[in-house]
Amino acid sequence: MIESLTGSPVLLGLTLLAGLMVVIVAVKIAIKLAVRVGIVAAVILAAYYTAGHLGVV
Repeated sequence: MIESLTGSPVLLGLTLLAGLMVVIVAVKIAIKLAVRVGIVAAVILAAYYTAGHLGVV
């Protein structure tokens, strides 16, 4: 990895492109996970509210 940073501009460009792709994939996975957790939390809160266990007026 260090050699590609000190090597030719083509290798540097490919290294940056690979790093960018890793970041994009990680963000996509994080967004999907956050949406799923949010849906589960909404369902659980709705169930608590329906059962009368929440102190919401």
